[in-house]
Amino acid sequence: MHFIWSLIVGAIIGAIAGAITSKGKSMGWIANIVAGLVGSSLGEALLGHWGPQLAGMAIIPSIVGAVIIVAVVSFFVGRSKD
Repeated sequence: MHFIWSLIVGAIIGAIAGAITSKGKSMGWIANIVAGLVGSSLGEALLGHWGPQLAGMAIIPSIVGAVIIVAVVSFFVGRSKD
């Protein structure tokens, strides 16, 4: 059950990061989950485990990490091929 809860929280974190970076409409729900989970790992590695936690993820560092992941991925993937 913890795995499902982590996926749900990861999707929410990824959706928040997509909304902050204005890339949320172009990302699917799988990309939101991946961005949320990878961003959670990155954010907690950079900023630590402070603040409120949900499903074992610190919310604030996770959102910051997910914003970084979404911004970097959209920079490389979102380039036009003119």
